[in-house]
Amino acid sequence: MKFKILGFVFLLGFSCLQSLAQLMDGQPAVFTQKDSLRGTLSQFRNCYDVTYYHLAVKINIEAKKIQGSNSISFKCLSDFQELQIDLFENLNIDQILFQGKALTFKRVYNAVFVKFPNTLLKGQQEKITVFYSGAPSIAKKAPWDGGIVFSKDENGEPWVAVACQGFGASCWWPNKDHQSDEPDSMLISITCPDPLLNVSNGRLRSVVKQADGYSQYNWFVANPINNYDVTFNIGNYVHFKDNYASPIKNQNLTLDYWVMKSNEAKAKKQFEQVKPMLDCFQSKFGEYPFKEDGYKLVETPYLGMEHQSAVAYGNKYKKGYMGFDLSGTGVGMFFDYITIHETGHEWFGNSITSMDIADMWIHEGFTTYSETVFIECIKGYDDAMKYINGQAKNVRNDKPIIGQYGVNNEGSGDMYYKGSLLLNTLRHVINDDTKWWQLLYNYGEHFKKQIITTEMVIAYFNEQTNMDLTPIFKQYLYTANIPEFEYKKIGNELQYQWKNVNSDFNMPIDIAFGKEIVRLYPTTQKQKIKLKNFKKSKSFEIFDNRFFINVIEAD
Repeated sequence: MKFKILGFVFLLGFSCLQSLAQLMDGQPAVFTQKDSLRGTLSQFRNCYDVTYYHLAVKINIEAKKIQGSNSISFKCLSDFQELQIDLFENLNIDQILFQGKALTFKRVYNAVFVKFPNTLLKGQQEKITVFYSGAPSIAKKAPWDGGIVFSKDENGEPWVAVACQGFGASCWWPNKDHQSDEPDSMLISITCPDPLLNVSNGRLRSVVKQADGYSQYNWFVANPINNYDVTFNIGNYVHFKDNYASPIKNQNLTLDYWVMKSNEAKAKKQFEQVKPMLDCFQSKFGEYPFKEDGYKLVETPYLGMEHQSAVAYGNKYKKGYMGFDLSGTGVGMFFDYITIHETGHEWFGNSITSMDIADMWIHEGFTTYSETVFIECIKGYDDAMKYINGQAKNVRNDKPIIGQYGVNNEGSGDMYYKGSLLLNTLRHVINDDTKWWQLLYNYGEHFKKQIITTEMVIAYFNEQTNMDLTPIFKQYLYTANIPEFEYKKIGNELQYQWKNVNSDFNMPIDIAFGKEIVRLYPTTQKQKIKLKNFKKSKSFEIFDNRFFINVIEAD
């Protein structure tokens, strides 16, 4: 496969994309206690299950400081007297209350160990409230670093937002900062100075004017939500809305758009792609998972992020990725990358969540593949294959996609493109599009609003296809080696084998000569096949656009 490089600007954009939502990439193999405290499900985390958060934060924009509280309701999963929550060291814990009394606690890096006066018993429902304050981490280049963004709009007015995936939601609010535990629902109360508005996840319940020239915006999230998805956006927003008549279950979905006032006309034109996108995604992945909370696009002073039911949009109303096609094929200029990609995360990442960030390909691989799915819905199979194979040039093969478990470590940035190409490969291994689309739809519905692992994904694909796809998953996810299909033509005989693979790798591949299409089943051992009229055929093709492989003709 040959690819065109788009020049320095493209490479710069791609470099930024590789960092999007995977801030741990390049972390050394030696991990610290700080890494373990963040990434490990210790006895101090496994002992309780968060059921509800009420986060209440006041944003002092001028001083770049925050003050607030988080009430954490939880169910005891075992008997315990001490639990762990998380809050970055640069923020102060003013008090932790339990049943009206202050609790003792100790801080070890960003971990906070809270001690109760008596043992809490398995099955109890309890609540603590953490009061905190200080100057939060400020993002200098969101979303590729984490923290709060203090920016200005084109009129010089404050424009404030947050992005913290990979960096840690505990950089701005106290919580159980691990993807394994989501609250069943949440109330987000953000207080900001008038006349600015706040937009957060879920639905707006009320706006309460304060005596000091501030207003409190109360947003309720009716669904489980990732910690890093919790967001606020403060600015001079204008709001317009629409309604989407879902073909699934004949239900309506509210569409809300919050943009800078000067961009309202551009936004109304650019967001026309939302409805066909939802048509496509619902037909392929299942019902939109968060209809109770609606769907929102919120303009932000940074590129974008998959904040649940409040998708952050900063693509400047351009097609492609900030006006560039990351596939290098031209097909990527057909759609707004941020709208499509970040909305794909509503299914993959927000609804279906990986337990450990080592498995973040579950978020990024499937979501990157959703771009190809959208293209196929709108423009057809050929353009979809052109686009996804264009993405192949962006794969680095630097290290395995799967990171190290238990230490808050993501694997390679190849989780995006290589993860997507793995799914395209599996589609053609299965070789039955009806079965493939049903599998993908069932996957979205079966694991809806669940926290899963890579092993669960593999097991489900095996069960649904009645095939053993494990060696293929293991090859692409756990190694940095791309399978090499080596072949040699000798008269009517074709010799072939897999190289650069695990010993159990058993993926089929399709070839064509003349009008014949043949499926081969290579192994790591050289095989031979006699093909009638093979020698006479003027055409010979290996379908490496359907399988993510390298092709080598042997001497």
